[in-house]
Amino acid sequence: MKELIKLIYEQINHIELIYKLAIYNVKSQYTNHYLGVFWNFLQPMLQVGLYYLVFGMGLRGTHADVNGIPYIVVLISGLFPWLFISQSIMAGSSAIQSKLSLVTKMKFPSSTLLSISFTNALINLLTTSSIILIISLFYQLVPIWHYLFLLYFIFSSYMLIFGISLIMSTLVILIRDTKNILQNVMRMGFFLTPIFWTVENANHIMRKISDLNPFSYLINIYRVTFINPNMNYLGNVYDHLYFWSLTILILFIGARIHFKFRNKLVDYL
Repeated sequence: MKELIKLIYEQINHIELIYKLAIYNVKSQYTNHYLGVFWNFLQPMLQVGLYYLVFGMGLRGTHADVNGIPYIVVLISGLFPWLFISQSIMAGSSAIQSKLSLVTKMKFPSSTLLSISFTNALINLLTTSSIILIISLFYQLVPIWHYLFLLYFIFSSYMLIFGISLIMSTLVILIRDTKNILQNVMRMGFFLTPIFWTVENANHIMRKISDLNPFSYLINIYRVTFINPNMNYLGNVYDHLYFWSLTILILFIGARIHFKFRNKLVDYL
């Protein structure tokens, strides 16, 4: 418990530094690109176009809607948060390893590197979410107050992703194969999360998997925020208890692992 509280204080005490470095990383990432930060829009939209051709026009038909909402909108509302989640986890798992040579020289704790990688992905998410916000406002898909759920989505995502990153950022240094395993797990997670398919039309096994998948919980929150007026998609009390119990458990495990190897990681190079 003390380790987890210490980690939380580290993030709060360095929140300004985390924000500044995240902004710097975003700017430097596109310094030598002609299109600059426009890639934050272009890259996800290219992926949306590809998945729509395969899962929309290819498997469903061009005019197939989901609960009266165009399939392309449903796909976007699942794909954007998934890209944010997967990018955050992959970046978080490599955050300490990529800066390991500087870890012993830094004046701020290495755990803040995980928050910086999360903030980088969050900036990209907020950029792409402006697209679905415009669509949502234009078609009046949800009441205005639903947009407040975005704050809950960000908070819930941060807690889960930060916990996973604490574990994986250490394991990828201790066991080099971990990163390859994580990449394959995230690929499977894409198909096991209701992004291009809906829980209502899934079979019993896929529904059960969705219930046990914490990423499904986050995707549903994002969809309720922008396109789904049905509050039942937020889940019942058991769904919330399951998600937060799992998240807190991951945070505890991550904090223990992080502090156990925190000052020894350089020795494993």
